[in-house]
Amino acid sequence: MSHTPGEPVDLRQMEVVIAVAEEGGFTAAAQRLHIVQSAVSSTVRALERELGTPLFDRTTHRVSLTPAGEAFVPAARAALRAADQARAAVDVVQGHLRGRITVGTMQGVWADLHRPLAALRAEHPGVVVRLRQAAVVDIRQALREGTVDLAVVALDRQQQRGLVTRLLSREEMVLVSAPGRTFPVTDGKVALADAARLPLVDFTPGWAIRLAVDKAFRAASVDREPTFEVNDIVAASELVRNDLGVCVMPVSIADRFPDLTTHHFDRHAPNWKVMVVRPRGEAPPAVDALLRHMT
Repeated sequence: MSHTPGEPVDLRQMEVVIAVAEEGGFTAAAQRLHIVQSAVSSTVRALERELGTPLFDRTTHRVSLTPAGEAFVPAARAALRAADQARAAVDVVQGHLRGRITVGTMQGVWADLHRPLAALRAEHPGVVVRLRQAAVVDIRQALREGTVDLAVVALDRQQQRGLVTRLLSREEMVLVSAPGRTFPVTDGKVALADAARLPLVDFTPGWAIRLAVDKAFRAASVDREPTFEVNDIVAASELVRNDLGVCVMPVSIADRFPDLTTHHFDRHAPNWKVMVVRPRGEAPPAVDALLRHMT
């Protein structure tokens, strides 16, 4: 594919450049786009010739964006979103809705998603939903970059800035342990200071659960040191089940492991608020359709 001077960049070229940037290489981008690598390379080279500057630094081990590429990619994403919205607007007028939306999620919120997704599927079977699971800080960044259209996450007040939010649920967190483990409790409840003395299974920094737990321990002026750090809820439950430690998690997640024992905190209990979040501005029709099913 080649250009004559002044010919506008087309949407396919933008899609190819974005794929290379997000996948970190030409081979992975080709696999994602279901085309051969030579087509990806030639498309990028032709666009770079037209723009008069390289978009990527190519080394033996990796491909990274140049300053020009850093400027190009967000603008290309915005152009693709605008094109998708234009197509969706026509679809709505014609009485049917198609397109793709990307929904960011964190572990533990599937209960807030499966019903609205099923309703969307029944109402608009032509809409493809891509679920992207990540740490809350990464989802927040993806919303800002436009790579995620909508997210179901737990954000604190500061993280909500610049976003449109709607509260879905609010709940306390509990301490989960193996059934046989004993430690001080008062009226069936445990103190944060006593929990801090136990071997703790904690989640990776940046996770919403970890952020909420860190905040609660700070508020109670209690120091703690994790014994294990995991990035998977099932892995956390297995460590607890084998009595290698205890773990703080929301009640809704703890309920998935009925063989484990849960303990409420006497005070300063960590809590989280799960909300549906999207960037400011008019939402695309497919996103609007999904939002209507979220309560």
